[in-house]
Amino acid sequence: MRLLRSALFNVCFYVVIVILMLAALPALARGGDAIESHARRWARWTIALLDHICGVKVEFRGLENLPAGPAVVAAKHQSTLDVLVLLLAVRRFTFIYKRELDFLPLFGAYLRGCRQISIDRSKRAGVLSQIVTAAKAKFAENRRLIIFPEGTRRPVGAPPVYKGGVARIVEATGVICVPAALNSGLFWPRHRFIRPPGKMVVEFLPPISSGLDKDNFMRVLQAQIETATDRLVAEAVDTDASLAPAATEAGLSRS
Repeated sequence: MRLLRSALFNVCFYVVIVILMLAALPALARGGDAIESHARRWARWTIALLDHICGVKVEFRGLENLPAGPAVVAAKHQSTLDVLVLLLAVRRFTFIYKRELDFLPLFGAYLRGCRQISIDRSKRAGVLSQIVTAAKAKFAENRRLIIFPEGTRRPVGAPPVYKGGVARIVEATGVICVPAALNSGLFWPRHRFIRPPGKMVVEFLPPISSGLDKDNFMRVLQAQIETATDRLVAEAVDTDASLAPAATEAGLSRS
């Protein structure tokens, strides 16, 4: 049954993408907020499909920790679902993406129109400077930058690999950083077809000030995100033991 439900969800997920990309064409002329509205609609519809087809419910915690002004939201990254829940919860969002995506038919036009940060990875020595400069401009527009400090999706229980770029952004701009923990890898894992039922949680943690040096900032950031993520994973497994295979022993016992 889970196989059939997961197959149905995957079909509906891609059908929704096509429908919304076509429906949003008029928004390209207006750009900005109009495209963001369609992006949030995509997130809402996907989350609704997950709930009604696969039995995956999404819960947001700690929304009061998101400031009204500019901020860096530094999140754990386990799943494609992370992008959807974050763009739904974080208003006036900005993501960082590789410039190659600009050349995807239609999708690239939406990224450009939605005021996201495109980086040229061929200029390795200057990538971080590109991001800092772009982030300052976004913060001046009262936007919030969503960043994944590990750079890519990591399976539940995988040893954390945090990169210091987020510390450089916070140091250079003086904005606060809001860590975010989640357990999405249990329900939409990378390279896995099955979407098991349960409660996916994204939790926004108390902000970290910009006054720490890089090493201490990264130490605090990693400790807060990993501790909360382990707690959310363990909470889900305690509720439904069938999720235990996805929550590896390393993930639940990592210090």
